[in-house]
Amino acid sequence: MNRIARIAMTAAAVVGVAAPAAPVLAQADSRPTVAVMFFNNNVFTKDARDFDGLSKGIADFLITEMAANPNIRLIERDQVQKLVDEQKLVTGGQVDRETAVRVGKLLGAQHMIFGGFMADPKGNFRIDARAVGVERGVIEYSERVQDKSDNVMELIGTLAGKLNSGLRLPAMPARTGDAGSMAAPAASGAVAQQAGAPSPSPRLPMKYAVMYGKALDMSDRGEKTRAVELFGAVLKEFPDFEPAKKAQARLAAGA
Repeated sequence: MNRIARIAMTAAAVVGVAAPAAPVLAQADSRPTVAVMFFNNNVFTKDARDFDGLSKGIADFLITEMAANPNIRLIERDQVQKLVDEQKLVTGGQVDRETAVRVGKLLGAQHMIFGGFMADPKGNFRIDARAVGVERGVIEYSERVQDKSDNVMELIGTLAGKLNSGLRLPAMPARTGDAGSMAAPAASGAVAQQAGAPSPSPRLPMKYAVMYGKALDMSDRGEKTRAVELFGAVLKEFPDFEPAKKAQARLAAGA
């Protein structure tokens, strides 16, 4: 072996010992990313403003239902609201396709869900939902569900399943657990908490669904005392309603 060959081999050996092993890069999360905007209040009766709480309530319930699918990523409602407030992206209190696309791009979402709801004096309730593909800005899927007002939670559960199928997202896991329970709401962070199959939605009458939504709005506005009171009013009648319990606990802890 000549001198040049020996030097080359020695250098290779030194590099092999001294150089640390290349770090193993974590794989990028390839799951479809979905975000939900608040829903427009399209009620036109004289008591239309009484339903304002459902704008955020429906979005929160829908996120909770869909986030139980571990094969997709759901952006937390708080993160969507924070972005909308900071960027002043919603004008006139109404969300349209263009707004949904702008928000989706800023959030890094692939699919944005938005829509509206209506109610009539006879106790009928309807939700119209649309999903827009953020990259192309076109409507990918639209769905309408309707039932009696006090079946609002079951209606949202049905809507979540239809949106999941209509967007051709990975299949939802089978429901498990007690009929009186509900999957945990989104935890603090950019992505909604997802763990296991969803439990059947609880029966929450319209009055309390609206109250829960108003509590969310009060919390967003920084009116924490009022929000805690409203969450407490929901829990007085439905003590096992996990979303209200966790939201109230976060506020009480100063989160």
